[in-house]
Amino acid sequence: MKAPAKLGAYAAVLVVVLTAGAGVGAAVGPLDDGDDAPGMAHETSSDGTTPEESPDMPAGLSASEAGYTFTPEDTTFTPGVAEPFAFRVLGPGGAPVTDFDTRHEQDLHLIVVSGYLADYQHLHPALSADGTWSTELGLPRAGGYRAYADFAAAGAEPLTLGVDLLVAGELAPQPLPAPAATATVDGYEVLLDGDVTAGAESALHFRVARDGAAVSDLEPYLGAFGHLVAIRATDHAYLHVHPTEDSSPAQVAFSVHVPSPGSYRLFLDFQHQGVVRTATFTLDVPAAEATSGTAHEEEGGHGGGH
Repeated sequence: MKAPAKLGAYAAVLVVVLTAGAGVGAAVGPLDDGDDAPGMAHETSSDGTTPEESPDMPAGLSASEAGYTFTPEDTTFTPGVAEPFAFRVLGPGGAPVTDFDTRHEQDLHLIVVSGYLADYQHLHPALSADGTWSTELGLPRAGGYRAYADFAAAGAEPLTLGVDLLVAGELAPQPLPAPAATATVDGYEVLLDGDVTAGAESALHFRVARDGAAVSDLEPYLGAFGHLVAIRATDHAYLHVHPTEDSSPAQVAFSVHVPSPGSYRLFLDFQHQGVVRTATFTLDVPAAEATSGTAHEEEGGHGGGH
């Protein structure tokens, strides 16, 4: 798409996205952790960081952190059309980074989710000598998307940086699916087990079945028997989730740190018979036990999440 046409499309869809903001809030519940509704642009300051940034800020809320910046060449797309997506990671000196540490069998993981957390892609772009990462990216429907670059520059700490993408067209709001302990994908049933407490490390276990029989021969994917991404619904914060040593081809386990109560969307990639599939879950993390005053407010309809 030519630049003037893309700018016009951007303006058109932005009006639709802003108009739909109130409906989005109703769909996903109170915004306990930030002011952004899914599908809307993330507010950033002139240096690319979010106003609420702090040492404990979850990953993916900012395009810049620790001197590194995620810089796409273009952020607007046509719905349903696979288009080239190119970007660079600029280092502390402003030059493109060309040397990365391999993590989970790749030098960089590109995660893309739609504003309503209905669509998810996990891609591994190719790196050129000048520091440009490139891949084909097709975004299926109109609205806002969040792209995350999960990487570690050589010798540096791992980072996840995020930028907003926009697809022109009429926005169709999609409520966050209700929490459930099972998810189905391509004839597979994935069972989720585990209790999550906000502010603490919690264990989640996944078991896969097919045609009513347990699948006990999952294959390694990215160096583990599963790969899990968790996104906070209110602001699209990206949560780092780590597989644990007790994972097996019959049961995949993860240690997850959920920083606050609210709704989260989980995306589990697993591989069986040479094919990678993604099971999705909604996880509602309750608030800590309230004081008498807070409990009274909740009874009056002013507190609590879904």
